[in-house]
Formats: sequence, C-alpha cells, structure tokens
Amino acid sequence: MNYKHSVIAAMVAGIALCAIDSGLHAQDKPQVKRNIVMKQDMSSIPGREGVMALVEIPPGAAEGKHTHPAEVYFFVLEGAITQELDGSPTITLKAGDVFHVPPNTVHQATNNGTVTAKLAVVFVAEKGKPLTTPVK
Repeated sequence: MNYKHSVIAAMVAGIALCAIDSGLHAQDKPQVKRNIVMKQDMSSIPGREGVMALVEIPPGAAEGKHTHPAEVYFFVLEGAITQELDGSPTITLKAGDVFHVPPNTVHQATNNGTVTAKLAVVFVAEKGKPLTTPVK
C-alpha cells in the first residue's frame, strides 16, 4: 500500500471511529420512560378519557418542554424533580409531593438528583388527541 492509500485508509478509519463514538455518546444520554398502565373512556365526562401512567426520569434527564390536552395530576413516588410551568416559579418536588398541570400549559420536569425520580400520573384527556405535544 502506498502513502496515499495509507492516508485514505487512516482517514476512513478515523471517520468510522468518530461515528461509533458519537453513537455511543447518544446512547449515554438518559431517557425518560413513560408506561401507560390504564386508558379508559370517562363515562361521566363525554369526549374525555382517563389515562394513568408511571413515569421514570433518570438523573440528568429532562422531559423537554411540552403540553397536554388534559388536566394532569401527579404524585412523586421516589426521588425529586425540578418542575417548570409557564407563568409560575420553578419549584422542586420530592417524594410525597403532588402537582397539577393545567391543560395546554407548557411545562417540563428535570431530574437534577442522583436517583431516578418516579411519578404516578393521571390525565383527564381529550379523547382522540395526542397525549403529549413537544414545544419547540
């Protein structure tokens, strides 16, 4: 192999290593887990459904700003989160705390702690609409 081919081979190997390395770092970013445990039409409120979810926010993770076409009520089961809600001061919620998010209000939770935060969440949602809409 001549010098030119060696340089090209080294460049290709370097690009491949960078792609592998950036792929590994993308996987390192902690992800919020949402598990819907129940979804049912509400018999007392036409056009609405009740949705229950368990949400896990690992250390260093943030939900990203978003809205819901729903009343949202949650209970912090474990850990702590920083809760941002448009029009309100940012607060820290810990295990045992509860919170309400009004419909279509921009908000996000972030876990700045060292343990995974676990939330029990109840939505009284508009049926047929996406449960969560990211805000750009």
